[in-house]
Amino acid sequence: MTGRTLAEQIDALLPQTQCTKCGYDACRPYAEAMAAGAADINQCPPGGAAGIRKLAALLQRREEPLNPAHGTERPRAVAFIDEARCIGCTLCIQACPVDAIVGASKCMHTVIAELCTGCDLCVPPCPVDCIAMLPLPQAQATWTRTMADAGRARFQFRKLRLERERAERAERLARKAQERLAQPLADDKKAMILAAIERAKARKAGVAPKNTDALPPQIQAQIAAIDARRAAAKKR
Repeated sequence: MTGRTLAEQIDALLPQTQCTKCGYDACRPYAEAMAAGAADINQCPPGGAAGIRKLAALLQRREEPLNPAHGTERPRAVAFIDEARCIGCTLCIQACPVDAIVGASKCMHTVIAELCTGCDLCVPPCPVDCIAMLPLPQAQATWTRTMADAGRARFQFRKLRLERERAERAERLARKAQERLAQPLADDKKAMILAAIERAKARKAGVAPKNTDALPPQIQAQIAAIDARRAAAKKR
């Protein structure tokens, strides 16, 4: 295979809605699974029968009907937020894979229709059920390759942005901990701060911290309590 890899060629045929209906986190992981022979070509509802036909031709496989376990083919739709009911919780913003929703905490949100891929991912997390998927008129319903490429670019940009924000947050927390460590503190508080610094570094590196095992049981219990409160806060 010369030029683009097989996974890249497959990915170029996918609609790039990033809807996860195929069972994978995004279009690219699904393409990689197909290239490895670990996924079928009929798992993409947005691509529908036309997409299956293209994938079958590229991979020299037999055409198959869309697997109903992954959904049904339907006309293109866009998300619409009932602004009068929106409470500004930002959960839909966090769920949108292409940054097509704008707004701020406790302020009204709105969908940029031109950027919406129709993935549906913003609908389930809405606590007040103010988001609906509205089918587009036939003249606007075609999802073009240009739109798909733009959707892929926005998805990749969002992924990079979130990674940068996580890294910056971990760095800020570590810096604050270092500043506190420079102040006169009792030994147990110093131990907790050192552990917090190591945990922030570990999160940034994507590995589990290992320096807490040697801490006194009382300090380990305090750290566990802090982690539990953070986990509970994230679920709210």
